[in-house]
Amino acid sequence: MAAWTFERVAGPYQGALCGVAWTGSDVLFCAETEGRILRFMTASKNVEDFRRYAPRISGIALGPGGELYGCQEGSRRVVEYLRDGSTVVTATRLDGRLHNFPRDLVVDRAGRIWFADPHSPVLALGPQIYSTLDHASVLIAARARNHTWFLRRVTYDTVAPRSVALSADEKTLFVAEAGGPDGRRSELRAYPIQGDAEVGQHTVLHTFSTDHRGVQRGIEGMCLDADGNIVACAGSRKCGPGPRIYVFSPTGAVLESHDFPDDLPVRCAFAGPDLDSLYVTTATGSLYRAGNLSRSGLNRFKTAP
Repeated sequence: MAAWTFERVAGPYQGALCGVAWTGSDVLFCAETEGRILRFMTASKNVEDFRRYAPRISGIALGPGGELYGCQEGSRRVVEYLRDGSTVVTATRLDGRLHNFPRDLVVDRAGRIWFADPHSPVLALGPQIYSTLDHASVLIAARARNHTWFLRRVTYDTVAPRSVALSADEKTLFVAEAGGPDGRRSELRAYPIQGDAEVGQHTVLHTFSTDHRGVQRGIEGMCLDADGNIVACAGSRKCGPGPRIYVFSPTGAVLESHDFPDDLPVRCAFAGPDLDSLYVTTATGSLYRAGNLSRSGLNRFKTAP
């Protein structure tokens, strides 16, 4: 197994970088603290503003028609960024209550948005009027027949979901569940998808370790390669083996584990015409790229169901 070589291609910026996505021509990534979505142009290696005034946006994902959605964690809402520069808010209420702090998302072929909705120690922007839900779950935002958005709860056993991904056939939901100060360990889970986006009992694919310094930081972001394996950002210099990029099989076997040169990798996405480069954002404010990999990314919207 050849080691992956990462080079910093943008940054460091003020505060954390978060969500990252390939548009087919450029790499979009979120400067969470600065409230911007930036565009890294792979041909020129220049960076420019794609969207400004995007408050505390933590995750972005494209839909089957090229729609761009984002988790505005600071505003407690999932939004669609339209090409004319405007923003449309999707559903924000579950059973009449405002949902929590959307952190990460993935869009299926039907255009439904699956997103991790954990609690957050960082307060929302503006007046603290609305309380959070009494659970932290994976939710789905979908359109009704009249095209209005509505929310539905998917998981009932999560405590701190941080990241989500869908298998190529969209029959499995992968969830990264964070550990806690009470000694609860971070996990990578797989939920079978049954019927109309209902999920069954999960299987724990991987449990992250603890050491004398505490609970190892688990997966904060993940994507899939063309073979359906899970490429995941995890770890920190605080404890465990340090910041790493893992490759897990769909059944949880660790196929590869690569040292990462910076602390706190956050999100990752394959990019390039052949999806053969991996881009990784960090909480320290940098965007990294690794090329010449032995694997390429999955394009679910070109994969037959």
